[in-house]
Amino acid sequence: QVQLVESGGGLVQAGGSLRLSCAASGRTFSSLPEGWFRQAPGKEREFVAAIRSGASTYYADSVKGRFTISRDNAKDTVYLQMNSLKPEDTAVYYCAAAGSFIGSLRITLVTEYDYWGQGTQVTVSS
Repeated sequence: QVQLVESGGGLVQAGGSLRLSCAASGRTFSSLPEGWFRQAPGKEREFVAAIRSGASTYYADSVKGRFTISRDNAKDTVYLQMNSLKPEDTAVYYCAAAGSFIGSLRITLVTEYDYWGQGTQVTVSS
């Protein structure tokens, strides 16, 4: 059974940093896409960042230059380093993994991912 477990969320002041981790078990995703999404109250789940084989990375415009996604294949763990956090980054953050290849044009879509973590709360105070 595949499990994705996020950690690292919390409360931080604007301008601060957090690093989220997502550990996978049950299978390896080292050659498949993994991503981070977030959902704020009353809003739809939205794409934040993704990484594919070959370390290709993708970011939402709202986080480019502030967030960095990376992966440690030996640990089956994907990370999201979040710097210069803003109050509008407040949301529940979910990691996701795909069971097969996703093209670059579809990698931002929630529906392309097969496995999801339980989410971790990130709150940025002003």
